[in-house]
Amino acid sequence: MRIPRVFSPQTMAIGDCIELEAGAARHLTSALRMNSGQLVTLFNGHGGEYTAELVEAKKGKATVRITEFDKTDRESNLSIHLAIGISRGERMDLIVQKATELGVSEITPLFTERCEVKLSSDRLDKKISHWQQVTISACEQCQRNSLPSINAPVKIDQWQVDCDASLKLVLHHRTDQSLSDMPPPSGQVALLIGPEGGLSEREIEQAISLGFSPLALGPRVLRTETAPLAAISILQSLWGDMG
Repeated sequence: MRIPRVFSPQTMAIGDCIELEAGAARHLTSALRMNSGQLVTLFNGHGGEYTAELVEAKKGKATVRITEFDKTDRESNLSIHLAIGISRGERMDLIVQKATELGVSEITPLFTERCEVKLSSDRLDKKISHWQQVTISACEQCQRNSLPSINAPVKIDQWQVDCDASLKLVLHHRTDQSLSDMPPPSGQVALLIGPEGGLSEREIEQAISLGFSPLALGPRVLRTETAPLAAISILQSLWGDMG
């Protein structure tokens, strides 16, 4: 059996015995039916990963002893900040999951003019926690050892003003400019994408006035869940770690 990867936010060091969180313990003992003596890989989001041995494996409870540390870093050399209008249903979960797998370092959900999602403060907190869990699950699967940041949702106008990336891009299918027309960035790349229905003309014009470069991804209009994944893949291929 492949050694499972588990996230735990705890501080870790070789020789420590730690009790895993309830969700991770249930997964190992109930879903995977692991027993004492078997190995797991742990990471806490601060870089590197740990080999650990199960020393207690009961239903819903798992205690491990950390035996090794591996400083392996699977983060891209290209820092990508994805800012995207909040979508309905499972689209946003898909975007967060796949963007994490593709190596983004930061995600900011945006309230835009055409955003149809309305969230009270309680629901907003739950959504942020949910998206953070999506990134954790994606990192467990794709073997990232650092978690991308999920920022609190903000209004697009404020985010555009505050954005200080070295290369700022706004997806706009009515432009001829592609990534191949742009020089390599000296720092972080910010990628601005709208929700279902796209960004309004005002939002695009404001972005351009604030130094964003309009960007097209070919002649076809892509859905909001497709566009960021295509753009991130191209960015990683050109300047990141997928070349």
